[in-house]
Amino acid sequence: MTQFPLGPDGAPQARRHTDLPPDARPRIAVISAFAPEIAILETALEGAETRRIGPAHYTTGQLEGRDVVLFLSGISTVNAAMTTQAALDHFDITAVLFSGIAGGVDPNLGIGDVVVAERWAHYLEGAFARETPQGYALPGWMDGAVANFGMIHTRGVDVVPPGGDAPESRFWFDSDPALLDIARLAAEGLELENAGGELPPKVAVGGNGVSGPVFMDNAGFRDHAFAAFGARVLDMESASVAQVTYANDVPFIAFRSLSDLAGGGGGENEIAAFLSVAAANSARLMRAVLRRMPQE
Repeated sequence: MTQFPLGPDGAPQARRHTDLPPDARPRIAVISAFAPEIAILETALEGAETRRIGPAHYTTGQLEGRDVVLFLSGISTVNAAMTTQAALDHFDITAVLFSGIAGGVDPNLGIGDVVVAERWAHYLEGAFARETPQGYALPGWMDGAVANFGMIHTRGVDVVPPGGDAPESRFWFDSDPALLDIARLAAEGLELENAGGELPPKVAVGGNGVSGPVFMDNAGFRDHAFAAFGARVLDMESASVAQVTYANDVPFIAFRSLSDLAGGGGGENEIAAFLSVAAANSARLMRAVLRRMPQE
């Protein structure tokens, strides 16, 4: 059976992505991974108008006085890359802001804290090496970017740079420096919701973040992520969005509040208890940054 609708002549006909006219207004893309995260932002959106592009819904409107397009990336790396590229293809995107939850890797951070990493990498982009008497060894023509975790050797990803023609290997994808500066200013005096810890939640701007298509709840890998990558936070989407925005030469920043400790806690994973608090805190900082961004 054909997967495409047929035209009058019986030939396959492309599906319409949306029933709304093209949107040419410059907009800031505001992204979250799944419904509980984006619900906080949807209630504050003014003049909302939704269109469907492929499998995803994109809602335009105003948030904090800025023209935005709000959408769910979907959970994990491929969904995030797909929906972000679709947004860049169909809207005039001036910057991409991601707000959501994550697992904490830095032992100096606690649940409810918000991390704004300076750069992102894919921790599962790499090779699963064969076991030898000397350990898990890569082929002689291949090397790893950081220390391996057993058979897992993380490597860079091939990506065509902005304006380029040929792919280059790249390990880190940077957050936009100007947006990081705004985040530092926005964090000053910002009140966050306490997740019940002994210390009030804080904003940590800087350091590294890593992403992969895995729900991480393993203390051993958590320790590895901190030691090998210098990671403060670990999630499932940010590096993919950072890579897509890098390739399209669009400014990017992610706000990730810790809903759990990625396997580093003493009991069961904490996400069920602290998802709402973490989602609220990341959204609060993201909106504070949005308010301070220059008007187009």
